[in-house]
Amino acid sequence: MRSDSVGEPPTSFADPASSSVDTITLAGEFRCGKTQLSHTLCVTAQIPNQTNAQGKVVFIDTGALVPLFSAEDQGKKFPLTSANNGYTPAENTFRPERIAQIAHRFELEPDDVLQNIMVARAYTSDHQLDLLNQVPGLMASDRFALLIVDSSTALFRVDYVGRGELAERQQRLSKFMSNLMKVAEQFNVAIWVTNQMTATPDGAAMFVTDPKKPIGGNIMAHASTTRLYLRKGRAEQRICKIVDSPELPEMEATFEINEKGVTDPKD
Repeated sequence: MRSDSVGEPPTSFADPASSSVDTITLAGEFRCGKTQLSHTLCVTAQIPNQTNAQGKVVFIDTGALVPLFSAEDQGKKFPLTSANNGYTPAENTFRPERIAQIAHRFELEPDDVLQNIMVARAYTSDHQLDLLNQVPGLMASDRFALLIVDSSTALFRVDYVGRGELAERQQRLSKFMSNLMKVAEQFNVAIWVTNQMTATPDGAAMFVTDPKKPIGGNIMAHASTTRLYLRKGRAEQRICKIVDSPELPEMEATFEINEKGVTDPKD
């Protein structure tokens, strides 16, 4: 884990691209900055560093992204392709223009950065698993540093509804996370997944400070090397807390989201 790669030094934040074979989970509410942080990591993962750990990025998007393919390509379940090749982004998902803004901040050529990001839109949880199965074929022929899934749990929540399908949902989610870990170990890449939050649906919620908890329960917790919790601060500031890590103590870091991506707070 390095602490100087996302914001300007000395930002106290973890860069997954410098810690291979780790699975890092970032949980947070809507509009707290999970996708924006993922965009910044798409760029910083490509910056040369002392350990020569830089490489390409795979981005599996479960948000409202609409790929522009021919009818023939649509029958291929939208395979992973370069981020600057025929994508029209929608709200709160992968945005090539955001990557370009962040690339300028780090004095990188936007087209080159986008060319090194392989992105695909998943439409169902089964499709999400199918896209992950395509990843080893990509990584076998090139150097990759980071695999991002934004969000890991969203489609599982849609496909498996209610307590009656909870067990099956957890089994499928466990398989997905297990496959992620295999990719990390096989290709020595860092895994960065975002996770949604849910309100505690019982009476005990009134007795706790924060009644919200991450989706996925113990499945996500046990599959993650490091767990982070992101929440809103003042104005554009966000606060990230290390919930669990084998290397770092429980602590918090404050950063800001602006046109440059994720940076240190102004005050």
